[in-house]
Amino acid sequence: MKEEYKSLFTPWKIGNLEIKNRIVLCPMGGTSLFGWMKPSSFNKINADFFLEVAKNNVGLVIPGIAPIRDMIGRRWLYKNEKMYEDLKTYMEEFHKTGAKLFVQLTAGFGRSFSITKALELLHENKVLGTLAKPIIDAKYLTASPSELPCRWDDKVKCRALTIEEIHEMIEAFGLTAKKLKDAGVDGVEVHAVHEGYLLDQFATKYTNFRKDEYGGSLENRLRFAVEICKSIKKACGDDFPVSVRYSVVSKTKGFDSGALPEEGDSYVEVGRDFEESKRVVKILEEAGYDMLNCDNGTYDAWYWAHPPVYMPNNCNLKDVEAIKPYTKLPVVCAGKMELSAGSEAVKENKIDAVGVARQFLADPDWVTKVIEGKEEDILPCIRCHNYCFAMAHYKGVPNDESMADLNHMSRCALNPSTRTGDSYKIKPTDTPKSIAIIGGGIGGMEVARVASLRGHKCTIFEKTNRLGGVFNEAANFDFKEADKVLLKWYEHQMKNLDVEIKFNQEIKDVRDLVQYDKIVVASGAVAKILPVKGSERCLEAVSYLKDKDVLKDKKKIVVIGGGLTGCEIAYDLSLKGKEVVIIEALQDLMVGRGLPFPNTSYLRDYFKLHKTEVHLNAKVVEITDKEVVFIDEKQNRVSVSYDSVISSIGYKPAPTFEKGNNISVIGDASKVGNLRNVIWGAYELGLRL
Repeated sequence: MKEEYKSLFTPWKIGNLEIKNRIVLCPMGGTSLFGWMKPSSFNKINADFFLEVAKNNVGLVIPGIAPIRDMIGRRWLYKNEKMYEDLKTYMEEFHKTGAKLFVQLTAGFGRSFSITKALELLHENKVLGTLAKPIIDAKYLTASPSELPCRWDDKVKCRALTIEEIHEMIEAFGLTAKKLKDAGVDGVEVHAVHEGYLLDQFATKYTNFRKDEYGGSLENRLRFAVEICKSIKKACGDDFPVSVRYSVVSKTKGFDSGALPEEGDSYVEVGRDFEESKRVVKILEEAGYDMLNCDNGTYDAWYWAHPPVYMPNNCNLKDVEAIKPYTKLPVVCAGKMELSAGSEAVKENKIDAVGVARQFLADPDWVTKVIEGKEEDILPCIRCHNYCFAMAHYKGVPNDESMADLNHMSRCALNPSTRTGDSYKIKPTDTPKSIAIIGGGIGGMEVARVASLRGHKCTIFEKTNRLGGVFNEAANFDFKEADKVLLKWYEHQMKNLDVEIKFNQEIKDVRDLVQYDKIVVASGAVAKILPVKGSERCLEAVSYLKDKDVLKDKKKIVVIGGGLTGCEIAYDLSLKGKEVVIIEALQDLMVGRGLPFPNTSYLRDYFKLHKTEVHLNAKVVEITDKEVVFIDEKQNRVSVSYDSVISSIGYKPAPTFEKGNNISVIGDASKVGNLRNVIWGAYELGLRL
């Protein structure tokens, strides 16, 4: 282990409970021990995941939120006796690892509940809502401190909770915590005066307009959270640790509007500012809470709590360090944390522990690899959110992800074996084969990795002089350092697994590979050509990413295509001081599934802050030597001048050979998708070969 990390591997205490080291696995939606989006029951797949992590030297494990009342079926969480019997048996095994485990309990989501089209129908249609109410009560799921607009759906107005409902929840927290304590759980975490969930909506003045004892003054707005802690302590005793998930600063300008982490974004905080936060932590401490598990943000500024690649490393550390002097409680900091920065902050007593979440999905063994000095073997989290947090939202559409994805949140785009049980385990083959793989991109390397681990002999034929394919260009942004680490990780795996790489070899005739038992085509895709007059004047997106200096002398750049790649290019150009115009044919930027809302909301807020010229519902009809001509949403013919034009309208498969008896086609060569689609398809093929 590096000397600089040693402070992270010292013991600390939460109340009277000693934790063996300063690494905390922070909770993630979908990783509850009691299931997710279904009636409460012990979730063995999640339990096995946390047991694996605990065996790999984490100090404290906090599984994902468990709603105090089932979202489907509406049963109170404390009423399932069998679930707690299973939990007790599990905790006996878990404690053999030396790690500790808290269960995170939530009162609910309020206006932040990620409502789908189906739930919108139940919420707005009185007859259907009444019929469905015994199973799923959409109005209860979105109930808030006051009548508020839903974060996800402009059509939905969230009703206010009644005092009777609040009191029911407070009592249920105590009853549930006692069940958890009796089952051997080490503590609970209350979710949350954090991230704009229900308790945070009660706590912040821009979402709480109540006139009763749960609204008005700061003390009243925190009463719900205070009474929950007192209920737990009354049921479980003062020695039973209770953590609270806490956002130090809301970083919020208003409904659907967040503050960016840059000096130019001066704004008036509508939520909790730092001065109020100093008072809040005192109130929570006096209520009996034993730990603050901290970050920043709300659902209106979601990228603080779920930082995408565009956010700076350690984005919440400054505020968390600043709040620690105002409380005697131990403080954990989460949010794109670097081990070096976290370790230094612990060493200087500026925080007590480092919170990490999605890195455990990418590589559950990463803490052990750090201890053993094998960091090059750690599969990095690249903050893509493509599977762990696949919740898409754009203009006119609420949460647009499939129910399959919503039911399997906190799986990993890079690691299909995470939280998938036995179905994705890599098992040795009984019939080793020689496999030729055409294309050394991510898909080609992934199928080679999995097949090699099973015992096959793989050879990659790559027509260029490097591995990585088009992902080399996708990673060629200053803000995508983790993508570059991923490329190095794959190259390291190819070397460790003795995968033969034949560079500068383009296979044009399948008969050249007759000596191989199987052929895998992973030759990727090619850019679509804009079908308009003057399209030859465009610079293709990948061409720009290969050599970003090509536009260093250009001032005004028009980007045609407002999908993710086009928006990232526009963002990159803007960071370099260019004047950028985005032209998009659809009703919003970054429309479609697989584009997680924390990522897209950051870019949209960035373009809004920097007054980037964006044309939506715009169809390009011609590119002259001076202007891009398009038809706008009012059917007017509009021209925009440019110094350069970049086309980013997507890609189409470019398979070297078609699928056949012993030929498989994977990744973008089969169907263009995102990195998750490429890796999971390659992984699945590797299991079948």
